[in-house]
Amino acid sequence: MTKTKLIQINTVCNTSTGHIMGDIARGANEAGFDTMIIYGRRMPFDDLNCVKVGNSAFFWLHVALTTAFDLQGLGSILITRKIVNILRRENPDIIHLHNIHGYYLNYPILFKYLRNEFKGRVFWTLHDCWAFTGHCAHYVAAECDKWKTGCSHCPCKNEYPISWGLDSSKGNYARKKKFFSGIPNMTLIVPSDWLKSQVQESFLKDYRTIVVNNGIDVQRFSYNKCEDIRVKYGIAEDKKIILGVSSVWNRKKGFDDFIKLSEVLPDDYVIVLVGLSPSQKVTLPKNIVGVVKTADQDELIKLYSEAYIFMNPSLEESFSLVTVEAMSCGLPAIVLDTSAVGDLVSPEVGVVLHEHESEDYLNAIKHIDDKLKAGEYDRSSISEYAGRYSKASMINSMLKIYNENRDKDYE
Repeated sequence: MTKTKLIQINTVCNTSTGHIMGDIARGANEAGFDTMIIYGRRMPFDDLNCVKVGNSAFFWLHVALTTAFDLQGLGSILITRKIVNILRRENPDIIHLHNIHGYYLNYPILFKYLRNEFKGRVFWTLHDCWAFTGHCAHYVAAECDKWKTGCSHCPCKNEYPISWGLDSSKGNYARKKKFFSGIPNMTLIVPSDWLKSQVQESFLKDYRTIVVNNGIDVQRFSYNKCEDIRVKYGIAEDKKIILGVSSVWNRKKGFDDFIKLSEVLPDDYVIVLVGLSPSQKVTLPKNIVGVVKTADQDELIKLYSEAYIFMNPSLEESFSLVTVEAMSCGLPAIVLDTSAVGDLVSPEVGVVLHEHESEDYLNAIKHIDDKLKAGEYDRSSISEYAGRYSKASMINSMLKIYNENRDKDYE
């Protein structure tokens, strides 16, 4: 029996989107697929069939094109021709796109091939909103909804993918709409109901869109009490830890909210922020403990396990792996309803806020504290709740979609 050939394409193999792609490839291999990963830069997976197409010269040329002219996704012509030649040679049954932005791919060239030549099925996981805007990957913090009808005069021009020169959002929007619309046999995958709702208001609304939640290793992210972590970071035993975790901290991620909260937080609490830059760490108030970004998952699990409450005040996310990781370790969570994070938390495991002033956070902290003291929240039940976001569930959902008839109604 001939194996189903699956090729996935993403900017990198590391980071959250790369790990998701790798997990899907491993699950597909175990299910008897023949898989390949095409990626733009950095290091490959050691255990998977990975083909790197980019190099530093083309990367920086694409960065320059974007920074000066706001033309993300329009450089890397030779690299993308190489990708298309690989696809022609391998002739996969399925092409699964992930992030196609990130200074490594020319989307008009790729989508011309998908439209005019490729006869198999295409899946495209949208890990953010870039596919249907004229520039940005996220727009919630800017309170912008131009993407619904047509972008111009972009308020996010100086954010990723940064342009310090021209504002090409109007042309970018029209170009994306032209190339991304009407691709035969293409299905969109999104990690949250929130992102699906955004797609349904965009020019991509005519595609079948399926929610497949991102997944974590729930066995690895489990309660692991280790009081030595308090000693390491100088946290007193009588302090209840409010934990925040992010790969980068800025206003949109809620850094300012934590600083303001620290000014009114009761003395029996301490804030721990993981993922800070060295310059941010030295400016923190006394009741915030800063941890510079770490790739050590064991260290992170210890912090999750020692904390009292997890708080994610990020304004814009398409999912939130750190929130799921925290709940998997038994932590009740405080999140905002402004994007997908609000989808992840129910009243049984935490609080979803609409407003995010310090008083709102204090009320949420007191609510959770009362629930914990009354035994209405406990680590085991919260961890069990987080099991719905397991890596195994994500892989099984994707394999089911790959294997089912493409004309089946997935709604």
